[in-house]
Amino acid sequence: MKKIFTLVIAAALLSSCCQNVNKDSQDNVGQAVVETMMSRRSIRAYKPEPVEKEVMDIILDCGIHAPNGMNRQPWEIRVVDNEEFLTGITELQRNTIDPDAPHNPFKDPNLRNIFRNAPTVVFIAHNPNPCSQVDCGLLAGNMVNTAHALGIGSCIQMGPVQFLKTDTAKHYLDKLNFSDGYELLMAIGFGYPDESPDPKPRDTSKIKYID
Repeated sequence: MKKIFTLVIAAALLSSCCQNVNKDSQDNVGQAVVETMMSRRSIRAYKPEPVEKEVMDIILDCGIHAPNGMNRQPWEIRVVDNEEFLTGITELQRNTIDPDAPHNPFKDPNLRNIFRNAPTVVFIAHNPNPCSQVDCGLLAGNMVNTAHALGIGSCIQMGPVQFLKTDTAKHYLDKLNFSDGYELLMAIGFGYPDESPDPKPRDTSKIKYID
């Protein structure tokens, strides 16, 4: 509870700072934001405890404040930290996947669920329109960067989404209860990190300024 209180107070102070600060404070906030963006890594090993609801509420609130075309907010979000739900999907896929399939997640003896063992998983669906995938990408970006700032690891995952869209897993997709017309787009695992991966190189040659 003390950890939650500290995170909530930190988020409130950050919000307050952003509203009325002098230049030095603005510079400090800006540097903190840049540091968060540059130091965030995808996490694929988590401690078993789920992320507290109070912390997830901050992450989700920052997510839905992402920019989006014409303020359509073309997303629906479902949060699952029910271990039975996550392991049920996992065992269902275990029974259907070819053991020799490339990138078979079940080759990992420590696998508890197909979401990289994340104890909390956010499922994002979109109401398709020309901007909806971009909008949901911005939503996800806000969420994973906010999570990192609060000490929570995350990983955006597409493999489990493809499985959930199969007839075999329809029962679990139906449990997410997305509105008619919405299509599952991505899943994001969240949890307390149990690893600290090194950064991977980025190709800056792909950036060009045009005169």
